[in-house]
Amino acid sequence: MRFCSECGSDKVQMIMPYGDIGLRHICQNCGAIHYSRHSMVAGCVATHEGRILLCQRAIDPYRGMWTIPAGYVETGETLQEAAIRETYEEAGATATHLRLLTVYNLPMFSEVYVLFSADLKTPQLMAGEESLEVKLVYPEEIDWSSLAFPMVREALRHWVAPAGCSSVDVADFLWGPEGGVRVRHHDRMGKDGPE
Repeated sequence: MRFCSECGSDKVQMIMPYGDIGLRHICQNCGAIHYSRHSMVAGCVATHEGRILLCQRAIDPYRGMWTIPAGYVETGETLQEAAIRETYEEAGATATHLRLLTVYNLPMFSEVYVLFSADLKTPQLMAGEESLEVKLVYPEEIDWSSLAFPMVREALRHWVAPAGCSSVDVADFLWGPEGGVRVRHHDRMGKDGPE
């Protein structure tokens, strides 16, 4: 951070405030403390009569690979509104009856993915600007090697698991120095609390 967003000063330093546990950007002119924030991503494992909506990416990264509709939450949106919007933008589909499915932490990228299971109002689909193609597939038809992101693979694995739709999967995605991804699952939360 080069300039304070409160007063515009260029006198911003990384300092650990008294009583805090981490370094923060602090303006030496006005005293404003600037905290880093996580970006929120929302999306859906959206289905119609047992078939799952998949979108083939038209953009990098992972152009040509398959994913579920998801994207960044806009200012003023709820998580559910963002998931519904992304489903419409990427697949021309209307998601309804959203239910929390997963919460995935990506600390390396300062992102949190909140994914819902949802019903599609109709099976009619139309690829949006960010999708080359959209389709509905049965779980056994999923080509797991063609999925774009580890979070998508985990969310779909959780959804197809016998108790998937009745529990919430909470996990951390940790990237190692060699580039590999390790998934650390927390206790799965069922409808009545921890399982």
